[in-house]
Amino acid sequence: MELRHLEYFVAVAEERHFTRAAHRLMVSQSGLSASVRALERELGAPLFVRSTRRVELTGEGRALLVEAHRALASVRAGKEAVAAVQGLLRGTLVVGTEQCITGVHVPGLLARFRSEHPEVEVRLRQAGSAALVDDVAEGRLDLAFVALSGPAPDGVRLVPLAREPMVLLCHPDHPLAGTAGIGWADLGGEVFVDFHQDWGARGLNDRAFAAARTARRVALEVNDVHSLIELVGHGLGIAVVPLPVARKTQAAALRTVPLTGAEGHYWEVSAALPDDRRTGPAARELLSYLPSTPPGGTCEAEGPGPVASPAFPASRSNPTVPTIPAPRTAPSVAAPAHPG
Repeated sequence: MELRHLEYFVAVAEERHFTRAAHRLMVSQSGLSASVRALERELGAPLFVRSTRRVELTGEGRALLVEAHRALASVRAGKEAVAAVQGLLRGTLVVGTEQCITGVHVPGLLARFRSEHPEVEVRLRQAGSAALVDDVAEGRLDLAFVALSGPAPDGVRLVPLAREPMVLLCHPDHPLAGTAGIGWADLGGEVFVDFHQDWGARGLNDRAFAAARTARRVALEVNDVHSLIELVGHGLGIAVVPLPVARKTQAAALRTVPLTGAEGHYWEVSAALPDDRRTGPAARELLSYLPSTPPGGTCEAEGPGPVASPAFPASRSNPTVPTIPAPRTAPSVAAPAHPG
């Protein structure tokens, strides 16, 4: 099986179109089609269902796509490892992040990395944490900054970065705006604004309300932080969010109410990595810029500002999580939470 055949197959699978895949790879469509047919003959199975408008993966194609991503990621990591031994850091670093992540200022982190390693092409993908960890497991991302509400999938390890409590965010005129605190079980009759289900905060909320045996109605589902704040600001619902979201400048006019029992449901931010065998030199170098202890942080769009975050309990440990190297002499890229 030729590596080129796998690269062509992945391009067609991702583009769902032979012409677009050929343009992406800068090869002729006839050559691309011939490579895919050769791969299908070798495997003895059709990989695509072809139509005049687009192509779809067969069951065999979906199975191959997972392994093809992993194989190409391993080959890329191998090339980069050889270059690293020669004192060079080059290739491609593909990073994922959920919006408004805490514990690391992603733009600053990537800017520093690129300035120090201009031979490495840096790519960034923003999505929900559930989708990002799947991409790490399948080799589409080198690492991702996530707030996962459940266990990581096989082949992914988590390096803890920060944790924050969940709080209630509501309009100043809402009846709950003046309360000193409220429990999860007391919010069952409210209308909620929340993130899509693959976001870490949404998964945490669903688990917390289920644990409180309280049904809730998510009437407005969004895929970005600013839309959530704006909808709450117009009185269309309340939201349970990580504390850094409530501290954003755009949320300054809203009211933040502590959640009793929130200490059992922290929003935990981690760097998601593939297992040690597939972590490339560029990803390891990027991680070396991070602080060696779980810091507080802010939404990445807010930039630095001083505030503390609850520390990890002393009993919390995970033998599979590697020690992160101490930060270098350059300024820290961690972004503390916005004071407002």
